Amino acid sequence: MEGRATFEAFGGKPGLVAIMDDFMIGLVADPRTTQFFNNDKQAFIKAMLVEQMCELMNGGCQYTGRDMKSTHARMKVNREGFNALVEQFQLAMDKHNVPFSAQNKLLAKLAPMYRDVESTTGDAVPPKAATN
Repeated sequence: MEGRATFEAFGGKPGLVAIMDDFMIGLVADPRTTQFFNNDKQAFIKAMLVEQMCELMNGGCQYTGRDMKSTHARMKVNREGFNALVEQFQLAMDKHNVPFSAQNKLLAKLAPMYRDVESTTGDAVPPKAATN
C-alpha cells in the first residue's frame, strides 16, 4: 500500500478518530497503561495521536506535538508498557476491520519509536503531572 492507500484503509480521518476513541478506552482499561492515560489529558493525547498517525500515513495532516523522546522522558515507560500499548492499538484496529497489511505498514513506522519512548530511569510521572 503506497501513498494514501494505508490512510484510506484506516477509513481516512473519521476512521482514524474512531479507532483512537477505542484505543484510548483500551489504554485506560489496561492496568499496564492506565497510569499514563487515565487523566484529564485524554482528549489532547487522542488529538495528538490522530495527527501523528495521519501524518505517518500521508493523510494530509501535520503533527504539531512534541518529539517522542521529550514527551515520554519522565514517564518511565518500559517494554511491557510499550507492548501493552501496541496490543491495545491492534485490538482497536481489528475492531474497525483495518486490513492486516495496513496495520503492519503503520506498525512498521511506529516500531522504531520505542527507542525514544522507553525510559528506565527516574520515577514514573503520568501525563497529568508532566508538562506539555
